[in-house]
Amino acid sequence: MKGVFILTSLMLSAGALILAPSARAGEFDKATRVEFNEPVRVENTVLLPGQYVFKVAGSQVSTDIVQIFSSDDTRLVTTVLGEHAERANPTSKSQFSFYESPQGQEPALRSWYFAGDLDGVSFPETR
Repeated sequence: MKGVFILTSLMLSAGALILAPSARAGEFDKATRVEFNEPVRVENTVLLPGQYVFKVAGSQVSTDIVQIFSSDDTRLVTTVLGEHAERANPTSKSQFSFYESPQGQEPALRSWYFAGDLDGVSFPETR
């Protein structure tokens, strides 16, 4: 009986070691905190001035689904389907770019590149 207990303990410990890397926050979800000083449009949602947390949702393979959360990361504001984007040179900080918008309209988010990566997400332009 003691041998079964030791074997079970070893198997649980090994399982915990295998699962541990997936528990690290921000490594796969690319969590990025951003503050906007003016309203910003992302697809059909207007983000009011303030702080938000952008995360890649779901699969570690696909970075096309982006979830935008409230500043305290507790409330999902919107989910956006983007397209894979690449840039020539990585930067040490996440980088956001915007479409040109007509005067009087809030700027629309064009892309989000992850800190240190060549990969990012391009957002469709909507009006």
